[in-house]
Formats: sequence, structure tokens, C-alpha cells
Amino acid sequence: MDALDRHDVLLLTELQRDSRQTVQQLATAVGLSSTPCWKRVKEMEAAGIIRGYTALVDREKVGLSLCVLAEVNLTRHSEDEVRRFEKEVAACPQIVSCYSTTGQADYVLKVLVSDIKSYESFLHETLFKLPGVTHVRSSVVLKEVKAETRLPFDAPRVKAPARKRKA
Repeated sequence: MDALDRHDVLLLTELQRDSRQTVQQLATAVGLSSTPCWKRVKEMEAAGIIRGYTALVDREKVGLSLCVLAEVNLTRHSEDEVRRFEKEVAACPQIVSCYSTTGQADYVLKVLVSDIKSYESFLHETLFKLPGVTHVRSSVVLKEVKAETRLPFDAPRVKAPARKRKA
């Protein structure tokens, strides 16, 4: 695929705003007719630019009131140990984000649980038992100031992924 054009960016912006829109609503919003709009969306899905669609759920309304950022250090950084750690993290539902980082921690995890007792249990029953974990530093989130899921298409743009356009 060639670089994303203006219509592609508008489509992605609209889908991030509301992915339940009909093709006709999307087409109207971005200034295309329905068929080219549908084709563009399908091309972006096939290229992996659009990875899926989801509902945004209010975590507190479903009982996940405590958010903790856990900085994790590993004992060793062998390829096997890192792979095992990352596989276990990926399988853990309480860990909703995991970032391999530079600086003080090897990884920063975002953990969602119902309360502090649940986090303590999670620490002892899960996190401390993950392969290679040597140190965990937890920061309880007092207030979520911003938690955006939309990509910043209005921000200064870096080069978009290459994309071929069918004639």
C-alpha cells in the first residue's frame, strides 16, 4: 500500500471516533461514495493498519477501580527468559498494557484490579512468580488525567506506512 492519503486519514479518524458507523455514514463524513469508502476500509484492514474494532468499557463501572503502574526488573535478559516473561504477561488478564522500556525498569505494566487487596494478591500469586522477575516497584494511580485510545492524526505527522492503492 502507498502512503495514507487524506481520505484514509479521515476514515481512520472517523472510525476511531465511532467504529459503529455505517459505510454510508463514513462515506458522507469523509467525502467519498460508499463503494470506494468500503474498499479503502477493507484495504486498511487487510494491510493490518486497522487491527480490529472494540467497545470502550468504563473500568470503574465494571469493578476495576484500582489502576497500578508496576515497574518490573528481570534477573537476566537472556532471549529465552525474556520470551517466557513476555508470554506469561500476555496471558495475564489483569495486565492490560506492557512496555519494554529504557531507564530504571525493564518493563512497565499497567494492571487493573478491583482494590488494593486484589493487587496484593496479584503481586504474590502472579507478578512475583513470573519468570525472571527480581524487582517490582508499584505506583497506584490516584487519578487518570488522560487515557486516550485514539491515535493523534491531527498532530505533526511522521511518515505513514507504505501502502499500495489498487487502480
